[in-house]
Amino acid sequence: MTDDIAWIRSTIDPTTRKAACLLRWGQVEALLTPEVTLTTARDLMTAAAYAETDVATLDWCRRSLKIDAITAGRMVLDIRKNRPAPTGRSALRIEAVAGADTGKPFVNVARGSLKAQLDPDGAREMAGHWTEAASAAQIDVRLRYALGEHPGITDADIEQIFARVRALQR
Repeated sequence: MTDDIAWIRSTIDPTTRKAACLLRWGQVEALLTPEVTLTTARDLMTAAAYAETDVATLDWCRRSLKIDAITAGRMVLDIRKNRPAPTGRSALRIEAVAGADTGKPFVNVARGSLKAQLDPDGAREMAGHWTEAASAAQIDVRLRYALGEHPGITDADIEQIFARVRALQR
């Protein structure tokens, strides 16, 4: 794992035994609730769509309206102000970007001092992983509970089962 990759997986909160997701990115490690994880996934998907829309709007303004890049950029900034603000707590700072020099859409993500830039498809792919991790965390807690109800299956046995499943996912 390198510092430029944010990695997430399902787990349980060791103090509450509730569903959780473990985020690892460089030296950063954070335990997230499934709700925060799903909010982050939603924000990644939204930023990908906004970045693509911003680039298309800039291009249309230049081609169809014959507006210079500075005026078109100001229009896009005004449009952004009218977009609904995200709700809920996200694990990452997420920003839709229309590359002024490249004319390409990007999604900037950050947490603390760590930063990365993704293309919209990369942001969507990341959102899919985050959604899967949140769903898996919720299912895993139920499965752990059900396995714990069987006589003869110890907590160590349950941990071994989940360690084996995680190893298969890689």
